[in-house]
Amino acid sequence: MTANPNANWTRLCNKTDLVQHSGVAALYEGQQVALFYIPGYQEEVYAIGNQDPFSGANVLARGLIGDLGGEIMVASPLYKQHFSLSSGQCLEDPETRVPVWPVRLNGEQVEILQA
Repeated sequence: MTANPNANWTRLCNKTDLVQHSGVAALYEGQQVALFYIPGYQEEVYAIGNQDPFSGANVLARGLIGDLGGEIMVASPLYKQHFSLSSGQCLEDPETRVPVWPVRLNGEQVEILQA
């Protein structure tokens, strides 16, 4: 995800709070965010909503990440739907998506773009 480098970024957590090739949950403006850190990938950090829209549970940060047809995605740990980490789109249901936030590493800090 490309964002204006002069936009208003805010610190979300430290890079050391992330787990390589996995997800962690963070709280941003009262909303749970699932952060995924994939070192060496095109975008190393992704931020999507943590709530699985099918179950209503905040579990997407615990899902397995992978590549499905060239799309970097997370599989929900409950009902196994796949969500694009780039767009938030559910790959099995075009009517369903989760929120996505621009996020970046800035030195040792993880920053999210303020809405």
